[in-house]
Amino acid sequence: MNLHEYQAKQLFIKYGIPTPLGYIATNRSEAKLAAEKIGGPVWVVKAQAHTGGRGKAGGVKIAKTIDEVQKYAEEMIGMTLITHQTGPDGLPVNVVYIEPGSEIDREIYLSVLLDREQEMISFVASAAGGMDIEEVAEKEPEKIFKIAISPAAGLMDYQIRQLAFGIGLEKDQLKQFSLVIKRMYILFMDNDASLIEVN
Repeated sequence: MNLHEYQAKQLFIKYGIPTPLGYIATNRSEAKLAAEKIGGPVWVVKAQAHTGGRGKAGGVKIAKTIDEVQKYAEEMIGMTLITHQTGPDGLPVNVVYIEPGSEIDREIYLSVLLDREQEMISFVASAAGGMDIEEVAEKEPEKIFKIAISPAAGLMDYQIRQLAFGIGLEKDQLKQFSLVIKRMYILFMDNDASLIEVN
């Protein structure tokens, strides 16, 4: 079962993983209410469809006024989102997710997945995060760091350090990174997931 971003973020919040608080909307007035609840000067309006590459396809917009939030929500709801993953038929967008805008210092990719090759659960991370992680894996594989977790030993602290320093985190960021990794692992195991990713 695939989850929409807003459903995945609800799970993240439940498991104590730091997550911006957002709201879904299915029409213009719900979008306005969501933006007012969030407050602040900048919002992100995101089309909810089971595909990557939403931003490049017009499914992610930055809004600087509540009027813009409403406008983008109205444009997205009912659209057919066509990305490199959907094929030419695309996918319908019935709901948008609105969350506060963030100051982005750098982009990092992090996932935990069922690694069928190694027959283990693995974490994959890259300092070259952002929208094109598949392209990074293809063109610059040295920028992808991976750890396989032994079913007998479980996730070990030294593995978390390997990932953190592999993607260039500072020592003072290790504690927060460790919390995120450990809680993602628990979420993954508790819910019998096959893939959880944060971009």
